[in-house]
Amino acid sequence: MRRIYLTYQGKEKVGGKVKLIVGLGNPGPRYELTRHNIGFMVADLVADIIQADFRVSKHRSLVAEGKWEGEKIIVVKPQTYMNLSGEAVLSLLNWYKLRPKDIVIIYDDLDLEVGRLRPKGHG
Repeated sequence: MRRIYLTYQGKEKVGGKVKLIVGLGNPGPRYELTRHNIGFMVADLVADIIQADFRVSKHRSLVAEGKWEGEKIIVVKPQTYMNLSGEAVLSLLNWYKLRPKDIVIIYDDLDLEVGRLRPKGHG
């Protein structure tokens, strides 16, 4: 069995601050096991690790809430399809009063080889 480790790598850690992990993909069985849904697959793994169950939310998303090392973690799978996922994410940002730096977005990038990661930060 493979182990998944969640680690925090950054200069600041704000105790008790909500973090939003968004896995992008497309809903429905047609896309379920495709590379395009890697964001949903990672979101499922993270939800399992923090022992949280997904529920339907009013933000056009499936949302799972849990804790990791004392921090509240919200894992999201927008149900708006990839091209409209920003609408769901913006709704969640406003609802939880989060800043862009409180979000991690996971999605496929067809310019990368399968299995490669390209972390990006903002300003």
